[in-house]
Amino acid sequence: MDLSCRLSSILVAVLVFLSISSAFAEIRKSEIRSDDRPIIPLDEFGFTHSGRLELDASKISLSNNNPDLDLSKVGFFLCTRDAWVHVIQQLEEEEITCALQSDLVKHVFTFNNLNKNSSFSTVFTENDADQYSLVFANCLQQVKVSMDVRSAMYNLEGKKGGRDYLSAGRTVLPKVYFLFSVIYFSLAATWIYVLYRKRLTVFAIHFFMLGVVVLKALNLLCEAEDKSYIKKTGNAHGWDVLFYIFNFLKGITLFTLIVLIGTGWSFLKPYLQDKEKKVLMIVIPLQVVANFAQVVIDETGPYGQDWVTWKQIFLLVDVVCCCAVLFPIVWSIKNLREAAKTDGKAAVNLVKLTLFRQYYIVVICYIYFTRVVVYALETITSYKYMWTSVVASELATLAFYVFTGYKFRPEVHNPYFVVDDDEEEAAAEALKLEDEFEL
Repeated sequence: MDLSCRLSSILVAVLVFLSISSAFAEIRKSEIRSDDRPIIPLDEFGFTHSGRLELDASKISLSNNNPDLDLSKVGFFLCTRDAWVHVIQQLEEEEITCALQSDLVKHVFTFNNLNKNSSFSTVFTENDADQYSLVFANCLQQVKVSMDVRSAMYNLEGKKGGRDYLSAGRTVLPKVYFLFSVIYFSLAATWIYVLYRKRLTVFAIHFFMLGVVVLKALNLLCEAEDKSYIKKTGNAHGWDVLFYIFNFLKGITLFTLIVLIGTGWSFLKPYLQDKEKKVLMIVIPLQVVANFAQVVIDETGPYGQDWVTWKQIFLLVDVVCCCAVLFPIVWSIKNLREAAKTDGKAAVNLVKLTLFRQYYIVVICYIYFTRVVVYALETITSYKYMWTSVVASELATLAFYVFTGYKFRPEVHNPYFVVDDDEEEAAAEALKLEDEFEL
């Protein structure tokens, strides 16, 4: 493998560096088998001034056992993102031939210290507060490496020196998730009260909305417990399984709810058209794929050779789902406009039309904010304040839930409410002017 090929492989690793900002750095076990990649990112963590890295590797073997190999070019190091950009420049300008030769990286362990052993264990102290990536480098050409790696990164906190396995900037997330779970449970209780008070005008969609809120609350509660156990012990103790289950159910039911509301099911019509059913048949399987991809991304970590592929699959599927749920809303807007011209209920249909247009705009804003703005916030925010992107995302989601519940609560849009003649004429004139404007 020539230098240009190895540089291209390293540049690919840069993309991985930019993709692992969401890592929570729990105790991670990685199995590397016959891998000849020059750079293998393992994990990322935000250290305080009392950071520690415990690194253990066992069953180490190289495909080439030549005793003349320069094993100082194989090993583990810590590197910040800014430093890594300069390392790439050094490689491109041929100042160095291996990332481990750069004075910008911090050596954790190199294989020339193995002394013919097949395992090692080391503790690295990091006193410079910053966000670091743990990386394995193999600068030997045509040499494949196999090993089992266990890494544990944590910060010491308090006078007793207790371990905090959550990255600096994410250590408050258990409290954040628990607070939002309490808010959603309160919303669920409020919604139950509303349904009881308005039980004579409740539709099936309103019970479905209750289910979505409850699943969201349970999802946040499990995520709070998951991060709480990781913070204390470095392991989720099974809470991650419950989190994945409720995250899967929450994702499917939320997208299904948006589709059902967009079609007007239950409160405008008791059935779904074929094209609306097809949207559901597309969205639900895609959500299954998206959630499976999310589990693979979280559990394998960036060291996996297919990790970037699964990340791309998740993003693609999520974008497709977000676009698909908009079609039923557009169809409903079109149908309401046509109905306003034929059924003589211009005012009623104008109210519905305005509502669906508002919902269409809000859905687009919600998707844009939680997918684009939150990602941008993660990118530009200091690692010390990474929790702010989570809060921003949850606040946007909460606002979307509240808006949906308020606008589509029982009795708000009963299609049979009475409208006087003046309102009817005004609405008809408004629709007529709107048609002329579009023409």
